[in-house]
Amino acid sequence: MNKSLPTISTSLAWLLAAFFLFGAYGNTFISEENAAAYVAWGYPGWFHYITAILELAAGLLLIRAATRPYGAGLGALVMAAASLTTLVNADYDHAVAPSIVLLVSLVVLSLSLAVRRTAN
Repeated sequence: MNKSLPTISTSLAWLLAAFFLFGAYGNTFISEENAAAYVAWGYPGWFHYITAILELAAGLLLIRAATRPYGAGLGALVMAAASLTTLVNADYDHAVAPSIVLLVSLVVLSLSLAVRRTAN
């Protein structure tokens, strides 16, 4: 196994965890602009709390190597939903970030599974 693979995987996972933890905070204490976006996308007023809980869970799961694939998978699902929501609603300005984070989540998932396979 490439000795740098675990380091790269861990570094990307920690950056992704920081993104999701920051996102959880932002969705818990939502701005008026983002609250209006959720309503425009057709979500109920409380839905941002669901997003915050899922992002918090993904962020926490990403921190430990043992749970990293679950965090990356959950994060990918959350970002796939966010990407789909913005694309269906033709809100293309908001579609870029979740699409990039979806890609990073899938990379972290792949890397963490590869590290896990080679460690066994």
